[in-house]
Amino acid sequence: MILIADSGSTKTQWRMLQPDGSISQARTSGYNPHHQTATEIKDLVQSELLPQLPAGNKPASIHFYGAGCSSEKSKSIVRMAFREVFPDVAVVVEHDLLAAARALCGTEPGIACILGTGSNSCFYDGSEITHNVYALGWIMGDEGSGSDLGKRVVADYLRYDMPDHLRQLFKQEHDITAEDVLDKIYRQPFPKPYIASFARFLHNNLQDPWCYRQVYNSFKSFLERNVVKYPDYQQHKLHFVGSVAYHYADVLRKAASDMGLRVHHILENPIAGLTLYHQSTRET
Repeated sequence: MILIADSGSTKTQWRMLQPDGSISQARTSGYNPHHQTATEIKDLVQSELLPQLPAGNKPASIHFYGAGCSSEKSKSIVRMAFREVFPDVAVVVEHDLLAAARALCGTEPGIACILGTGSNSCFYDGSEITHNVYALGWIMGDEGSGSDLGKRVVADYLRYDMPDHLRQLFKQEHDITAEDVLDKIYRQPFPKPYIASFARFLHNNLQDPWCYRQVYNSFKSFLERNVVKYPDYQQHKLHFVGSVAYHYADVLRKAASDMGLRVHHILENPIAGLTLYHQSTRET
């Protein structure tokens, strides 16, 4: 049995590939080495994952793709946790950007992008990531993401740049002040998901030209500041994964088309594509 995991900070989706080709699934909380120790991750694996595994079916290998797993130091924390639970099992830990690339591109070269709470992108040669434009996080970058959309909404609301009819609607749903927002961002934990939560207002009112324009401009900024920086970007297939890309797919395709780009695959999450990748490459 091969275990495959796609992990964010809040949830992990698992697929179990059996030798006979059958597939089962599980779901646990998220594991992020930036926020959790090896012991904390180990305890969660034991309490959440083990009860969902087939009885007496020990994995031959574990392929874990996770948020926060970009450096060797962070990868080692996750490996240590899993080796405590599965001492004789091969554990491969990779960044969630590689998960996106393999899910979207398989074994073909292409440009893979993530548009979720945050954003990221890379050029993938069919096996590994060879180029990556720095995403720079939600304060300095993350164009096209939920946090970027949320920032646009909140800033324009607080500065009275939002049209009056939308401002009244937003106030009915979120009666916030500048002090509330600054406290959440600078003094409370998890400011990025908080600010990203306001992006839903744009989705719920996407038929309004102002809302559409905010989303369109955010995507255009992502393409201009990330995608066009890859060598020969117009010659490669362009793919996206993530909740923002998926739920605003029409706007994303329009922004790309206006720049002479054609979007191929758009997935809500990478786990299905990752499963196909590992089936086709027969990694163990």
